[in-house]
Amino acid sequence: MSDMSYKELYLTQSPMIVSPDDKSDPVSNIFGVPFDSTHSYKPGCRFGPDVIRDAFNNIEIFHPNLQVDLEIANIKDYGNIQHTVVATEMLEMVEKITNELRKEKKPLVILGGEHLLTLGSYMSFPKEVGYVVFDAHYDLRDEYANTKLSHAAYLRRIVEKRGADNIVHVGARSFVKDELEFLTKNKINSISDKEIRLGNACRQLKDSISTFDELYVSIDLDVVDPAFAPGVGNPEAVGITSRELYDLVTSLENKKIVGSDVVELNPSFDNGSTASLAAKMISTIIAMNIK
Repeated sequence: MSDMSYKELYLTQSPMIVSPDDKSDPVSNIFGVPFDSTHSYKPGCRFGPDVIRDAFNNIEIFHPNLQVDLEIANIKDYGNIQHTVVATEMLEMVEKITNELRKEKKPLVILGGEHLLTLGSYMSFPKEVGYVVFDAHYDLRDEYANTKLSHAAYLRRIVEKRGADNIVHVGARSFVKDELEFLTKNKINSISDKEIRLGNACRQLKDSISTFDELYVSIDLDVVDPAFAPGVGNPEAVGITSRELYDLVTSLENKKIVGSDVVELNPSFDNGSTASLAAKMISTIIAMNIK
């Protein structure tokens, strides 16, 4: 068993991102997590990874402002993990695959699926890697629907395991009182959607990450207003624009992003705009890392 890699064991090996150049050294590794078993509102995020791939294959991935052309880059897609409805199984697969791919020293991109996957992926990176998350929710509940392993509680599990020193939360606008108390008590660095609206957030974000050498970036698509991104598991009105998210993400461009995920895309409620935004975010993060 020791000879077999977890990639071979757990991944479907049926990549759908079309890489124009599969001979050169990969600029990024990708895999998908089709999991939504702890969904609390609109099920369907398990169909997200393949829909993001389809959008990625159909958008322009030349980035003149970054002077990067991904059309001539090798983006290595390993396909999806095996489908499971058991949260602990999903987390174990994500953890083992992330650990294996991390050793290749290539930026890792994970396609969701629901946000719980980040508990497996981010926790596989060293503690000193900074964690930047864009999300309408804090996901700091102690439990949700009687389960502690939930997309609504994943960040609390991370804080319980390794503290909050390296976490920067961006864009929250919908939460319960208990989450706010936990946030305050643990001094979690939080940049509100109001600061984004006032135009201060990019500067604040740069200040917040200045001490980190490496970052893990998690984008929950519901941080964006449903007008721009209707296809999510838990839509929250009165959010930020897709342009504001893009500006925030590109404000990280001088940092090494070792891992990232885009989560909560729900194709059942999408008109194509959410998938295209997800693909744009992935393309941008990859391009930022190779310029």
